Amino acid sequence: MALTGLPPDTDADIARVTEALAMITPRWNVRILLALSGRPLRYTELADRMSWLQSGQLHPKLRSLCDAGLVQRTEHTQRHVTYGHTDRGAALMPVLPLIATWAEDHLEKPDLPLPAIEQIEDSLTLLTRRHAAAILWVLKSRREASGRALASIVMPSSDWTNIYPPLRQLVADGLVDTAGTGQPYRLSMAGIGLGTVFGALSAWSAGQSLAQGTRHPVWGRKGTTPAPQKWVSHRSRVSATPGAPAPARTGQPSPLAWQHRNLFSHATAARPKAALPPGGPRR
Repeated sequence: MALTGLPPDTDADIARVTEALAMITPRWNVRILLALSGRPLRYTELADRMSWLQSGQLHPKLRSLCDAGLVQRTEHTQRHVTYGHTDRGAALMPVLPLIATWAEDHLEKPDLPLPAIEQIEDSLTLLTRRHAAAILWVLKSRREASGRALASIVMPSSDWTNIYPPLRQLVADGLVDTAGTGQPYRLSMAGIGLGTVFGALSAWSAGQSLAQGTRHPVWGRKGTTPAPQKWVSHRSRVSATPGAPAPARTGQPSPLAWQHRNLFSHATAARPKAALPPGGPRR
């Protein structure tokens, strides 16, 4: 059953990306996936790493991630059970630094530096708003469109005025621009910058290499391949090696592998703050 008035292959692509975002957006899911990035862990070991979760909160989260095919539960014996990434879960992890980099480049800077994990959680809150992916997809394809034209494509079976609440939210979130009432809508620079994220998610959800994202028919950049880089949010908060000189900024990214542990600026037993509430990237 078609979700939009777009061609079936595009409609299916949007649906897969939306589903992929829905798997990881629920609260704590990204943190659990990051905690499982190394060797498989027993439940008690994982619970120690997620100490802010109250008793009984972790198990349903693990069950939902297992149901989504991102985490695997392995029963070695009746009393020895471990949890770890599935191949699909492991393949999804490189998308996280792409989301973090987008947030660092496009979300409004907070008064105090945020670790990358919170940048990712804030970004996911924006990207999983109702109809957000479809609206952004259409605007990327058409460059600009009126509210009525967007409604006919994104929600063809609904009253066309229902397009305006999600559109207003995307404008407030800084992903869509318009010159005013009655004027067409277009992607902002932040919306255009989502190409790397949506391209990678599309490739992952279709079972392809993430490198295929650069050749996505809507979000890809033909003839380009992403340069490997190490992403660290707010470098001043990451402890440097004593005596090591600060790296010079040359304009070229350093070809270092990204480390999952870089998503956390400092280990803490305190309960992390909630993800960005409705209202956009203006924290």
